[in-house]
Amino acid sequence: MKQLEKDMLLYHGSFCIVENPILKRCAKFKDFGQGFYLTTSIEQARSFSKISASKAKNNGLISATTEFAYVSQFKISDVSDLKCYAFETANIEWLHCIVAHRRNGVFTDIRKQMENYDVIGGKIANDDTNTTITAYMGNVFGQMGSEQADNMCISLLLPERLQDQFCFRSFLAISKLQFIKSEKVSLR
Repeated sequence: MKQLEKDMLLYHGSFCIVENPILKRCAKFKDFGQGFYLTTSIEQARSFSKISASKAKNNGLISATTEFAYVSQFKISDVSDLKCYAFETANIEWLHCIVAHRRNGVFTDIRKQMENYDVIGGKIANDDTNTTITAYMGNVFGQMGSEQADNMCISLLLPERLQDQFCFRSFLAISKLQFIKSEKVSLR
C-alpha cells in the first residue's frame, strides 16, 4: 500500500469535473465512510468515471446522450498535520472496516476507531469485489466475523490484484488537495 506523501498525484473519477470537493455531497456508506475518494491509479479513476457516468445516467443526473466522463487530478500539498490510517493489504481488519462502513450496527468498534482519522487508505473494494463482500455480509461463507467467513472472503477477493484508494474524510484533509487538471474519458 502506498503511503500518502507531499506532492503525490491522486485521481478522482466521476461523471463531472470535480475541482472543489464538498464532503457533505459525498456518499455516506462507502468503503471507509463518507469522504472524497482518490487513487494513485489513473486507470482505476478512468474506470470509475465510466461507472459513475452510467449510474448518473440511470439516476437522471446527466443526459442519456452524455459522451464523456472525467478524471480530476489533484496534488496533495502537505500531510504533516493529517491523521492518516493505512491498511497495508486487504486483510481481515480491512474487510471488517469496509463492512462496518457499508452496514450500520456491525463492527462498530472499528467504525468508531476510524472516526479519529482525516484520511484512510487501503485497497479498493470496487464493483468487481462487491458480489463477494455482499455474500460475506449475507453470511454465505458462514457467520460474518467468524474466522471461516473472514478467510473465505479474503481469499476470493485476491487482494494482491486490488488497486489503492484514499478517503479524505475531514475538511482539513480536503484543504490539502490542490486541483491540477481534468481529462475527458470517452464513454464509447
